[in-house]
Amino acid sequence: MKKFFTTLSNIWKIEDLRVRIINTLLFLLIYRVGSFVVLPGVNGASFANQKAEGLVGLLNMFAGGSFSRASIFALGVMPYISASIVVQLLGIAVPYFTKLQKEGESGRNKLNQWTRYLTIGITALQAIGYVRSQIGPDARLIGDPIFTLLTTVVLTAGTLFVMWLGEKITDKGIGNGISLIIMVGIIAQLPGAFITEFSSRTSGTGGLVTFIVEIVALIGVVMFTILIVQGTRKIAVQYAKRIVGNKQYGGVRQYIPLKVNAAGVMPIIFAQALMFIPQTVQQFFPNAASNGILIALSNYNSWQHNLLFGILIILFTYFYTAITVNPNQMADDMKKNGGFIPGIKPGKSTADFIDGVISKITLPGSIFLAIIAIIPAIASLVGVSAIFARFFGGTSLIILVGVVLDTLQQIESHLLMRHYDGLMKTGRIKGRTAMPAAAGTSPTAI
Repeated sequence: MKKFFTTLSNIWKIEDLRVRIINTLLFLLIYRVGSFVVLPGVNGASFANQKAEGLVGLLNMFAGGSFSRASIFALGVMPYISASIVVQLLGIAVPYFTKLQKEGESGRNKLNQWTRYLTIGITALQAIGYVRSQIGPDARLIGDPIFTLLTTVVLTAGTLFVMWLGEKITDKGIGNGISLIIMVGIIAQLPGAFITEFSSRTSGTGGLVTFIVEIVALIGVVMFTILIVQGTRKIAVQYAKRIVGNKQYGGVRQYIPLKVNAAGVMPIIFAQALMFIPQTVQQFFPNAASNGILIALSNYNSWQHNLLFGILIILFTYFYTAITVNPNQMADDMKKNGGFIPGIKPGKSTADFIDGVISKITLPGSIFLAIIAIIPAIASLVGVSAIFARFFGGTSLIILVGVVLDTLQQIESHLLMRHYDGLMKTGRIKGRTAMPAAAGTSPTAI
């Protein structure tokens, strides 16, 4: 405990780190204050008792409650994330975007510019849909084209401002700004979920003992998620000795850390997007609303929904890992730097070996990811409230764990750079240096 407080004191002593932490907290405070500013012309009191369930509940969680409050930040950063995913997929299918990905800093700037333009378009479309579907208590305003236009402009500006805050946190603060904004939005729902679950248990069925068991189970799920996020398979790499002047370079063994879950949370996001299709079909085609399969797939607690959801997550994990981790590039980079895997020939044999290792570790990683994704449905079936069950797994829990670990690692790098003890046990082995992860092997940031 004394060492922990000493480490916190060291964090405060480093001026650059102290300024970055303060900047991060101030930017996040601005975001939280803005999430309570209601759209002009909308009666905020009419949304006070509105329940957010299903798709609306999921979007509301990512927006920190802004979605159900009709806030100027109601759409949050989800349009930006959608645009980022689209641009990333275009980098695989369209040669122009593939070329930009290989142009270094200038290419990344152009891709970021395309992402911003696409964010504006997606936000505008989602804003129109939001006005028509969510401003129910103020239905008199829906038919007013001036109100729709002004609200669309405000919501688009709100999303762009939140995106700007995220970029500022990344530049001037600590951690990934967009990921931290999503994390803060999710954490903002946690106290209310605790209070709701505690009240329902103490005043209803189960009692205090059941509530304590749920908390212990939640801690266990969090620990299990940390193991998945942090799990790596290290591949030993030997570098040839080189003598430059009077100094010797290379000749040491390093490691390529391959993530068990290299795809991060993206497979769950892709799978959830497809699982919303049955519900959308029911809304647009009333005659199909009585179809038994559609009803089962639209029910988040049905075994059909969760079975298909789990299968899609496994498939998307393989797909996203294949497009983000490039064994051929890793093998080429290794060969250019004079490195080789002991017992494996450089070149194609090395690429095939790395590809085989990735395939082997992706299977258990995808299965564990699917299990984490369906745990909230299992928690709901055993009596946990819907809002509290969301924290037992799925996208929200993986984002929380991933962002917290990434932020702690960045703080640790500042401490170690100045010869202070870090916050985390990194398991470094004396005389062995961990080789930086290749593109796509680090946790996917949201």
